[in-house]
Amino acid sequence: MIKLLNVPPANHVKVLDGQGWVGLIDHLGNEATLVNAARVSFGKLKDSMDERDVTLLNYLIENKHTSPLEHMVFTFSIHCPLFVRGQWHRHRTWSYNEISRRYTEIDLEFYTPPKLRRQAESNRQASFADDSFDDAALRTEIMEHNKKSLALYEHLLASGVCREQARGVLPQNMMVTFWGTVDLSNLLHFLELRDSEHAQWEIREYARAIKKLIKPIVPNVAKYFESKGDDWNV
Repeated sequence: MIKLLNVPPANHVKVLDGQGWVGLIDHLGNEATLVNAARVSFGKLKDSMDERDVTLLNYLIENKHTSPLEHMVFTFSIHCPLFVRGQWHRHRTWSYNEISRRYTEIDLEFYTPPKLRRQAESNRQASFADDSFDDAALRTEIMEHNKKSLALYEHLLASGVCREQARGVLPQNMMVTFWGTVDLSNLLHFLELRDSEHAQWEIREYARAIKKLIKPIVPNVAKYFESKGDDWNV
């Protein structure tokens, strides 16, 4: 049976006020895999975790012995705005494949922020929430602009313009769906950077959703970071 890529998998978390989502497609390995990889030189394997294994796992993370963590792999399906996709793809340790507007023009949708933020004066990369900011009319303008962009795109296609050129008029807040595969070591680095007060709110929402998806699979990893003050109770 063929399924549509832009439909979230069964195991997913909605973000961005329900406009986006991230889903867990598959994973390879478990926490026992991590400690088995660390002890491979002894030629022994275990199929479950005990307290000594948890201690070893904590030691590996604490001392940045990352190679055993690379033996566990996750594949996610991500539905996000193009500008979030751009930030995500800066993490070159992931493998990516995404839907292409060269092949399909169906199911186009656009992200409208649930709340507009103000620009920080001291940091060009930062923004801040202002409850007194009356953004209703501005959000309406964004939605109208999205409609006009879509209308122009459809007009170009109807006029015979190829999809690969017509897509150039679509804005940065167009939603895109892609697959991302990453090992646990690099995923933890991603989460450290993207679930941070320095990260943009939109991509931070995705990082927090990933924590929720993987916590049942790596409970002791989550517990370690929680002991250091990191919030995995999302």
